[in-house]
Amino acid sequence: MSEDVSYTPEEVAKILKISKYTVYELIKRDELAAYHVGRKVRVEAADIEAYKRNSKNVTPFAASATPPTYPSSRSPLDEGLIICGQDMTLDILTRHLEKKFPHVRFLRQNIGSIDGLMALYRGMANVVTAHLWDSDTNDYNTPYVRRMLPGHRVLLINMVYRTEGFYVAKGNPKKILTWTDLARSDLSFVNRERGSGARVLLDEHLKIQEIAHQYVNGYSNEEMSHIAVASKVARGEADVGLGIEKAAQQVNNVDFVPLQTERYDLVVRTEDIDKPYFQALMSILKSEAFRNEILGIGSYDVTRMGEIMAEI
Repeated sequence: MSEDVSYTPEEVAKILKISKYTVYELIKRDELAAYHVGRKVRVEAADIEAYKRNSKNVTPFAASATPPTYPSSRSPLDEGLIICGQDMTLDILTRHLEKKFPHVRFLRQNIGSIDGLMALYRGMANVVTAHLWDSDTNDYNTPYVRRMLPGHRVLLINMVYRTEGFYVAKGNPKKILTWTDLARSDLSFVNRERGSGARVLLDEHLKIQEIAHQYVNGYSNEEMSHIAVASKVARGEADVGLGIEKAAQQVNNVDFVPLQTERYDLVVRTEDIDKPYFQALMSILKSEAFRNEILGIGSYDVTRMGEIMAEI
């Protein structure tokens, strides 16, 4: 990569294999240097390389063929608390933690549920989120945590309940209402990336309906966030996508077809729960101020927030 070259956020997204919306968020947080030419945003090649170097200490092993090694006295977790997940409620939670511990680095990794669990398993994260539905048990998260964290004692703590459903064009002109509609030849679908909870939910329901992936037009058309999926439907580049209700409210010209209420949990190691950061996290989850802030956003059920849903 030539250091004299600069890139648009869309080009940076392709280079880093992330959503362009994540690129804008990184720029907003000053994690990725950028400059403006008029109304256009540009990122220099050198700054992309600098971001990649800075991110190596918090990137889950699942994203790398060869896990990095660290001296026995040091690990990436020594740099601060690493919180994995993609929901906006985690940004608010991180902000509340930063107020309590202003001198601690609280790092956010915007990765899906399965990659988050792998990061926890490999010791590359402290707090991860999951919303993984298991069709065999009709349960969320517990079956996956048992399989993906063998021999590890962990707690599943509820963050919120959310509604998953279809994003469709305003007025739902093509009358897309059920999972079986995804096999219709007149529809184009936009999917989420492998490892995300929405992708798992889709695959589980396709299995139940005995719909092979190749019969879903657009199954391999992937985006990296709920907002990106909803935006693609809004632009008319797809007829239907799957995601949470909140994203539909943030994008114009999109309607939402509710399908399933999902449990969105935090997963932490049992051995960590008595440590100051985690006690503060539990205190925040149970505080009226935090709950009211999440309720104010809309589309989230906080009834069981902070409740331990399972001990594994």
